[in-house]
Amino acid sequence: MEKTVVLRVNGHPNSVTIDPETPLLYALRNHLQLNGPKYGCGVALCGSCMVLLDGKAQPSCIMPCSAAATHEITTLEGIGNQQQLHPVQRAVIDLQAAQCGYCLNGVIMCGKQLLDENPDPSDEEIREALQRVLCRCGTHTRFIGAIKKAAVYKRQ
Repeated sequence: MEKTVVLRVNGHPNSVTIDPETPLLYALRNHLQLNGPKYGCGVALCGSCMVLLDGKAQPSCIMPCSAAATHEITTLEGIGNQQQLHPVQRAVIDLQAAQCGYCLNGVIMCGKQLLDENPDPSDEEIREALQRVLCRCGTHTRFIGAIKKAAVYKRQ
């Protein structure tokens, strides 16, 4: 049964008429036209659908809208734009770290959370932060470099 659920996304309240048990990912993509989070596996194992809930990277493919309504939700669209990229976005572009893009949303969201909590992470801390993100192309080493570069950008 559909109901109105208010989701606070990227700093703005959004009323969505939806079954409250619908995964947040579908509300974001289909109702709010936010395409940063992607459908990947549907079981929270790949990281493609990652969003920040109260600043913590969480998969949106298994979280019901009703549970997400109590949180501040940030998507890829909410952390930067073409005029002012987030340091992780800028570093990924500058280092040409991405290949196919399947994992990119998850890498950026997990990287942002990490740098918000730890401004100078080690390689091991970056690997740990990215462990929930499946990269089909095997470019994790490039992403480690990009997150290290983003840390430098944030300090400038």
